Amino acid sequence: MATAKTKSSYACTECGWSAVKWVGRCGECQSWGTVQEVGAQTGLVKKARPTVILESAKARSIADIPAGGVASTPTGVAEFDRVLGGGLVAGAVILLSGEPGVGKSTLLLEVAAKVARSGTRVLYVSGEESVGQVRLRAERTGAIAEQLFLATENDLSSVLGQIEAVEPGLVLVDSVQTIASADMDGAAGMPSQIREVASALISVAKERGIPTVLVGHVTKDGSIAGPRVLEHLVDVVCQFEGDRQTALRFVRSLKNRFGPTDEIGCFEMTSDGIAEVPDPSGLFLSRGSLPISGTCVTVTMEGKRPLIAEVQALVVKSGAPQPRRVTNGVDTSRVNMILAVLERRAGLKLSDYDVFVSTVGGVKLTEPAADLAIALAVASAVQDKPIAHNLVAFGEISLAGEVRSVSSSRQRATEASRLGFIRNVDTEVGDLRAALALGLNW
Repeated sequence: MATAKTKSSYACTECGWSAVKWVGRCGECQSWGTVQEVGAQTGLVKKARPTVILESAKARSIADIPAGGVASTPTGVAEFDRVLGGGLVAGAVILLSGEPGVGKSTLLLEVAAKVARSGTRVLYVSGEESVGQVRLRAERTGAIAEQLFLATENDLSSVLGQIEAVEPGLVLVDSVQTIASADMDGAAGMPSQIREVASALISVAKERGIPTVLVGHVTKDGSIAGPRVLEHLVDVVCQFEGDRQTALRFVRSLKNRFGPTDEIGCFEMTSDGIAEVPDPSGLFLSRGSLPISGTCVTVTMEGKRPLIAEVQALVVKSGAPQPRRVTNGVDTSRVNMILAVLERRAGLKLSDYDVFVSTVGGVKLTEPAADLAIALAVASAVQDKPIAHNLVAFGEISLAGEVRSVSSSRQRATEASRLGFIRNVDTEVGDLRAALALGLNW
C-alpha cells in the first residue's frame, strides 16, 4: 500500500472554505486575513470501517418513537421566558448578543437572582468584571441571593473547575469572547478560541443537563463576533436590542429549538436596574389634548405581539436645489418610495419640500404595514390638516397607488380598539386617494 502524502492546503478559520493556494480574502464569507495554511493528506489512506451498532442504539422508525415534550422551567422573568418559549430547558445553551452598554449583564444578573431565590444554585462567571463590580451592580438592582455564586475567570479550565466545585443548576458566562483555552494558540476572542470554548461549555451542559447562557459580543454591523458556527452549535440565539437614548429594550429570538422564533420581550432600563414592560404600547405615543398635523398612529407586529406606534412627519419649504429626506425609526428607501407615490398618484407636490419622518419612543418600523400611516402623516403635514385622535391606520402602499391589506389585521384592530382607537383606515382598503380623504376629512 502506498504511503499517504502530505501537501499544503489553505482553509478559512471563519467558515471552513478551502483553497489550494493562499488568498488574502475568503471566497465564501469574504473575510480578510482568515485563510491559513493547514495540512491535508492525499494518496491512499486507511479507509474507515463500519462500527458495530448495539441493538438499543439502532435507528428506529419515527412513528415508533414516543412523542415527549421538552420541560421548561420558568426563570421568574416573564418577558424573558416568553422569548425562550416558556423558560429554561435542561442542557439548553442560550447565546445572548447585543451592543455594549445595552444591558445584557443587567438582564442576566436579574435572571440569575430570580432563579437563585427559587432554590437553584446559579454560577455567574464574569470575564470582564471583577466580583466586586458585579456585587455593586447587584446591590443597586436588588439582585442579591444566597444561592448566587460569582467568579471571575478568563481560563477555560478554571471555568470548568468552578462548575465542578459549585455544581450549579444554571451557568451564565459573560462573555464567551473573554474566555481562552490553554490548549489552543491565540488570544481570547479569536475564532479558534471561541469555537473551542463554546464546544467545551456546550459539552458540559449537555452531559450534566445544566442550562447555560453565553453572552456574545457583536461587531460594527451588529452580527455576533466570532465564527458563524457558534450560532449553529447553541440551541437558542437571542438578540438584545435598544437605543441608548431611550429606556426601552427588546429581547428578540433569532433561533430557538424549543419554541417559536417570532416572540419578543419588552424591558425598560431604570435607575434600579431592568424592569419588565408587559404592555409597551403606551410608550410609543405622545398624544396631546389637541390634534396636531403631521402625526398618525399605526399598529406594528413585533412577533405575535401588536404594538401601537406613532409616526410623525414635518414638511417645510426647501431652499436647496436637492430637498432633504431625513428619517428616524423608519426605512429611508421606503419613505422615498411613499413620497414618490404620493406625488404621482395622490397629486401632492413634495419635490420642493424637505421631508422629515420619525417615530416616537425610539421604536423601529420595518414592516410594510406602516406605509399608510407614513403617507397620512406626510399628507397631514403638507396640508396642515390634523388627523383625528381616535384614528389608526395600517396598510401597505403599492407603486400603483393601491392600499393593500396586511397580515394579522384582526389582531391589530383589536389592540387599537383596546386603547380607544375606534376608527380604522384599514377597513377602507383600496385607492390611496380614498384612504387619504378618509383620514384627513374627519
